Amino acid sequence: MKKSTFLILLLTANFITAQDKIRTSMGVINFEASVPFFEEVNAVNKSVIMVMEPETSSFVCVAVIKNFRFKMDLMETHFNQNYIESDRYPKAIFKGKIGKFDMKDITESPKEYTIKGKLQIHGKIKEIEVSAILKKVPEGIEIISDFSLNTDDFNIKIPSMIESKVSKKVNTSLVGIMK
Repeated sequence: MKKSTFLILLLTANFITAQDKIRTSMGVINFEASVPFFEEVNAVNKSVIMVMEPETSSFVCVAVIKNFRFKMDLMETHFNQNYIESDRYPKAIFKGKIGKFDMKDITESPKEYTIKGKLQIHGKIKEIEVSAILKKVPEGIEIISDFSLNTDDFNIKIPSMIESKVSKKVNTSLVGIMK
């Protein structure tokens, strides 16, 4: 009897805790590492998982690397096999905290926040700080962030043969609606 009561309480507590999070599995990350006068290096991932826990102001974002799509299949193949090694490093993961966050402050008017945390890509972890805009939309809470990353920070090697055609500075954007 005690074990079943404990199990019911544990499941109820877990259910209540889960209700305090807002999430999406349809977030979008776009990155661009183009160099003028060369082929566009641009990819998009439309199945990014984002979870925010308003009470603790924590924010987690997970992107499966193989879900990035390029205009050219060959670029996608090289990205996965040669640069990011997606079989060996299948996910990019960010875990951070939204500074000075209070859910009561989220309205239809966009408000800028700073998110500090750790980003793991290609087996390397780097502390980063990014700006993000949050606002209430009919579907939930929208987050928008634009930031740059450097391939050297994550030990991503660009072969010398194409080094002049791909930027080490990767302009990245994140958009999602969590509910």
